[in-house]
Amino acid sequence: MADLRYSRVLLKLSGEALLGDGQQGIDPVVIARMATAICEVADAGVEIAVVCGGGNFLRGSTLAGEGMDRATADYMGMLATVMNALALQDSLEYHGAVVRTMSALYINQICEPYVKRRSVRHLEKKRIVLFAAGTGNPFFTTDSAASLRAIEVGADLLLKATKVDGVYSADPVLHPDAVRYSHLTFDEAINRQLGVMDGTAMTLCRENKMPVRVFNINEEGALRRILLENESLGTLIENGE
Repeated sequence: MADLRYSRVLLKLSGEALLGDGQQGIDPVVIARMATAICEVADAGVEIAVVCGGGNFLRGSTLAGEGMDRATADYMGMLATVMNALALQDSLEYHGAVVRTMSALYINQICEPYVKRRSVRHLEKKRIVLFAAGTGNPFFTTDSAASLRAIEVGADLLLKATKVDGVYSADPVLHPDAVRYSHLTFDEAINRQLGVMDGTAMTLCRENKMPVRVFNINEEGALRRILLENESLGTLIENGE
């Protein structure tokens, strides 16, 4: 097996990435494709953990904006991430992977509780680990959860999967002349308000020197090309010199 540039990574999958062409819920074809891509890099020796978002079902911030108590809305959003993690677990297991889903909320009938040492041990045993329910606390996004978990398990890289091929100077849909960055520092991304992740997530990564690569999950072979072929897809964000 060739030397791996990144031996342990955390992949952040947004809920929207699981939608496909639908308006809500999970597209089985899309989730099967993602499971295949994850299994490919895991079979090559990469230790991989995944944080799932829940925006394909609901967003706590949206419900709160419509008058619901923010903490209650956020807990509902956490449960949406559990549904996505279970769906991804099922698809990964169908493809032959050994998977553990760990939840920041105690749902012992369907998930293991999140324990840092246990999650690291699963990764060392080459099991794919799915982190659900965000941080387990309201008022924090799943981007913050991804940053936190990546740091806790000692990942070499945080991969943020999106529907665009990196970070742009403006929304490329609304601004066709927007410039795509191949490399940014955390300070540049924060100061330019590029909306890569929320401020808490960006600060966590900056202070703990956790590099982030933003890429298009729908690009053919993207995970393989980044992790096994060392291609510089998307945008790399890291600490400055």
